[in-house]
Amino acid sequence: MKRPLTSKPKMSSLEMALSCVREADDRKAMDLVLLDVSQLTSFADYFIICSGRSSRQVQGIADAVRSKLRDLGVRPYGVEGEREGQWVLLDYGDVIMHIFYEPVRAFYDLESLWSDAKVIPLEAHRGLGPDEPG
Repeated sequence: MKRPLTSKPKMSSLEMALSCVREADDRKAMDLVLLDVSQLTSFADYFIICSGRSSRQVQGIADAVRSKLRDLGVRPYGVEGEREGQWVLLDYGDVIMHIFYEPVRAFYDLESLWSDAKVIPLEAHRGLGPDEPG
């Protein structure tokens, strides 16, 4: 029996992105960056970029984010690179998360590629999102 690839999110794309960021942070992801790319591309509102110190940590971060969003009723459109753990891409439609093994992140340097994107200061958005205690 096939499951649907995604379900309608009951949260905004920013709330979804912040849920991803919090979960990655809980898993000790390094150098978390949240980019607002909504004015630069038609296929997403936010990119999240972060790193892990090993391929195993990268896989663990990806697994934790997928599990958290699944608990919130959201499934990805696609997942790439999870087996290798060098660069995992989680595609949630309006939110795309890139989880890199550190040396691979430096090589691809997505932050430079998307340097025109607005960087969302993560500290300013604490407490947003449906998974925060109210």
